[in-house]
Amino acid sequence: MASKQISLGIGIPMIVVGAILAIVLAPTQTSIRETVEFVGSLIGILGVLIFIAGFFVQKTQQITT
Repeated sequence: MASKQISLGIGIPMIVVGAILAIVLAPTQTSIRETVEFVGSLIGILGVLIFIAGFFVQKTQQITT
């Protein structure tokens, strides 16, 4: 059972922010360009991993006594 909240609420925004950092913001920075590209790529990759992990989340039943 997929978790749309994790995939859509966390994964996709992280992918978008990572792409903005790596593609748009990095060329404007001259002295720290490589660092900005690295951080943007890292955020994007983590976003993809969280997006995929959202598909494997299973809800557990609550234990009642």
